[in-house]
Amino acid sequence: MTETAKAAFIEELNAALGAAVVTGEDIPAPFRHDWSGLPPVLPIALIRPRETDEVATALRIANRHGVTIVPQGGLTGLAGGAQPVAGGAVLSLDRMSGIEEIDPVMASITVKAGTPLEVVQKAADEAGLFLGIDLGARGSCQIGGNLATNAGGNRVIRYGMAREHVLGLEVVLPDGTVVTSLNKLIKNNAGYDLKQLFIGSEGTLGIITRVVLRLQAKPLTVNTVFCGCRDFPAVLDLLKGARARLGPALSAFEVMWPSFYDFMTGKLSELRRPLGRPHGVYVLLEQSGFDPEADSGRLEAVMAEMLEAGIVEDAVLASSERETRDLWAVRDSVSEYGKLMGPITAFDVGLQTDRMADVIAGIEAAYQARWPGAILLVYGHIGDSNLHLVANVPAAGDHQPHDDITDLVLGAVRAAGGTVSAEHGIGLLKKKYLHFTRSDAELALMARLKVALDPGNILNTGKVFTL
Repeated sequence: MTETAKAAFIEELNAALGAAVVTGEDIPAPFRHDWSGLPPVLPIALIRPRETDEVATALRIANRHGVTIVPQGGLTGLAGGAQPVAGGAVLSLDRMSGIEEIDPVMASITVKAGTPLEVVQKAADEAGLFLGIDLGARGSCQIGGNLATNAGGNRVIRYGMAREHVLGLEVVLPDGTVVTSLNKLIKNNAGYDLKQLFIGSEGTLGIITRVVLRLQAKPLTVNTVFCGCRDFPAVLDLLKGARARLGPALSAFEVMWPSFYDFMTGKLSELRRPLGRPHGVYVLLEQSGFDPEADSGRLEAVMAEMLEAGIVEDAVLASSERETRDLWAVRDSVSEYGKLMGPITAFDVGLQTDRMADVIAGIEAAYQARWPGAILLVYGHIGDSNLHLVANVPAAGDHQPHDDITDLVLGAVRAAGGTVSAEHGIGLLKKKYLHFTRSDAELALMARLKVALDPGNILNTGKVFTL
């Protein structure tokens, strides 16, 4: 973009949106990058609208000038989906925050897209209802970004991915057209389900501005147990047994390999090791239900059966909210990676659950052979076939071999028939690997949708795939 063209774009933006526009070095540092670890990029403008019509105005102006607009939510994404693009502008939804309505009869909540997830959770809770979406970044991530990436999180095993919670959306298309469909009906089979085009599209097809979410009955009991298992086959037996005996009351099933458990509890003094001796694999299991008198006893009976059968070697059942927080703190310690390891290469993959142990063993062997003494932490939402790996080569310092590590890990995932992204999206970092998971026909259809909705290719240009 020439300086003349840039000046014309910014002049029109300023005239239309005034104080909502920031340029040059006045753009705060947080808006210059997301959590992907990519180097900061100074956008030509930062747009912070408060209302949907301001989003529409910004996109109409950008479309006329052919300027890329990168939508930004809480900036907690790890794939580079919210990373600014050189010569482009960013549009942050952080000022479009707030609860608009809670409908207890329809069990729905209508919110602006920039509302932090934790705020939505608390509003639902105060109304005696429950939002089934939950992520470790709940205090920072925004609901619009959760939907744009089709976020997963801790309770997918019971409640499903983000898209399962959406009843209606308001979206602004790249040409500034506002599509408002704030539907509250669970059953609405009239024509195409257009909201699904935008959920998981990573801001490449439209910008989500308002959302109607489906709420659930608020569980009356939540019980948490931390288990030590001999090996991964025992974990699979525990998963099958818990599903069979707890049914829909099984609300979380988080698994940690010793690489993760030992490293995090060894490095963070504030973490308490729940179990006294080492085990082959660790499981954090949560049960939520509606029978205060029977639920705890039901979980205790399941665990007693698992212990007697040798499926579980040891277990600690939380008896208070504090103990529950302590158990979850081990799994939620992932936010401390930067402090403990410096630059990392992180993976969010999906694998058929019964293949996970073999795939991980192969990756670990190849990784250590290539970089002896390197760190590879493994954990995940195994109940929904989602696995996370975090890699760091201490000897490489700030110059981590990201590409070589990624080729190794995602190559193994591809060979096992898995997906290169289970819940974090594709963004910039994974787009060259998208064909590992999607066929040529699927990629061609994605491109046709992009061209149909964004013929000027101005919305999050270059993310997910390149036209």
